Amino acid sequence: MNNNPVFSQEEKYEQVNISDSRLKFDVVASGFDFPTGMAIIGPNDFLVIEKNTGNVIRIQNGIVLDKPLLTVNVANQSERGLLGIAVTDQGTKPRYVFLYYTESARTNHETALGNRIYRYELADNKLINPKLLLDLPSFPGLSHDGGVLKIGPDKKTLYLVVGNVNYAQNVTYMTRAQNVKNGPQPDGRGGVLRITFDGGVVGGKGILGNFKLLSLYYGYGLRNSFGIGFDPLTGNLWDTENGQKTDDEVNLVKPGFNSGWKVIQGSSLIKYMDKTDLETFSGKGVYRDPEFDWVETVAPTSVLFFNSKKLGNDYTNDLFIGSVHNGTIYHFDLMKDREHLDLKGPLVDKVANFPEETEGLIFARGMGLITDLEVGPDGYLYVLSFPKHDGTIFKILAR
Repeated sequence: MNNNPVFSQEEKYEQVNISDSRLKFDVVASGFDFPTGMAIIGPNDFLVIEKNTGNVIRIQNGIVLDKPLLTVNVANQSERGLLGIAVTDQGTKPRYVFLYYTESARTNHETALGNRIYRYELADNKLINPKLLLDLPSFPGLSHDGGVLKIGPDKKTLYLVVGNVNYAQNVTYMTRAQNVKNGPQPDGRGGVLRITFDGGVVGGKGILGNFKLLSLYYGYGLRNSFGIGFDPLTGNLWDTENGQKTDDEVNLVKPGFNSGWKVIQGSSLIKYMDKTDLETFSGKGVYRDPEFDWVETVAPTSVLFFNSKKLGNDYTNDLFIGSVHNGTIYHFDLMKDREHLDLKGPLVDKVANFPEETEGLIFARGMGLITDLEVGPDGYLYVLSFPKHDGTIFKILAR
């Protein structure tokens, strides 16, 4: 039984505000139970995943189909559940749908079998032929599972972000990927991984080394993340990272990137930390300072480069970051080299010491818990969020 309060449409969306008066929002569809990701598979055609139910739902022309395309068994305590989705391009055969979820023996069961990546084929409104590509740890904590999936610019590599799966910060499970020098070999947690569509090592050789799961790491030293995305002009990967009570980050993730956790967190605290304590994997891993740091927590989520002119030239190929706090979407311009953000005034040091300093970066607010941002085939911005207990797809377009 759903015990969530009932709101009228006006009440549900009364807080939604877009800072640019030339733009407006429409509601594409709503009624989802804690949606964590979406894939736009064609014009007015969406797949949405629900964290707690394990449902993969299809929405066509604003209508939610009666039955899910698939329901997977998930352990869903805290941040566990059905967490990520990515789909190959329209016209590819077979058309693959990749899912990341905390698998359980049966629906809603507390026992987790693992955080797993499965590949399915989309055919006749069904997801068929499941293939397990990757089996990752789901212990000791219930949180920091990451989960976001993205297909790389080459259209044949799958990228995923995994947190430290270690909410209690139990040192027993920390590896070299968490900058524990001389610690255990990385086991798949605490980084950005990449695999082929068959689950293999990209190029047959790892960036940091070839020891089992270490060969899959593209970047490491992450505490937790809910967002990765590619710059369409450079192919560079960017991420968001959630700090421990403070210092949320935006990072440029080059191959072998070390985000610093658990030795370094944020830009504002770097002067108190010793970079010589970082694991480098014999010089193959390189620490890089964040490109942006919120000292006060905003819980950043989705990363999107808006490769469209439909909202005007002011936003074309710019960076959008979703967040949990106040349902805010942040908008960043990039420098000419597209490896740094174009920040002005009190933000030139790349640190927002107080929320007031980021007012000029706010594109929209009041949208609830934002979990995904995507560009549609029509070139408009689509937002998946969770305002007032009602998962919703918004479309942001010109008036």
